[in-house]
Amino acid sequence: MQKDAMKKFGFLLGSWNLEYRIPKSIFSAAGTDSGTGSFRKILNDKYILFEYVTATGGEAKGIFAWDDKLQAYRYWWFENSGSFQTATCNFINDEILAMNWHDTLLVQTFVKENKDKVVLKMQYPGEQEGYVLVLEVILKRK
Repeated sequence: MQKDAMKKFGFLLGSWNLEYRIPKSIFSAAGTDSGTGSFRKILNDKYILFEYVTATGGEAKGIFAWDDKLQAYRYWWFENSGSFQTATCNFINDEILAMNWHDTLLVQTFVKENKDKVVLKMQYPGEQEGYVLVLEVILKRK
């Protein structure tokens, strides 16, 4: 099941140009950034490796894996600042990957807009109802 489970990542596989839009929030000042990234299968197609670098020097690696016992995906993320985090993920449908970050109230989605564009949004519960955007990354296929 694990190898077949990784097929759902098909729309993310490949190399991407990244455009960061960072609104002012409790986490950061407003800003922008850019970078490059890639998603690729590793270790006999059992895992997906996400790697990226930004123009301002940020660098990170993340690994997605299928957890058969949980019947969900797990994600481990590490960045060159020394920060690291884990998440539990699942596909809402064939074009939306939803993630819940552990030890935080952050939620994140990767939404396929078309074969060459994906939008990542990270949100946090607002003081009012709903969620507040804290990060948006536009991924455009290279």
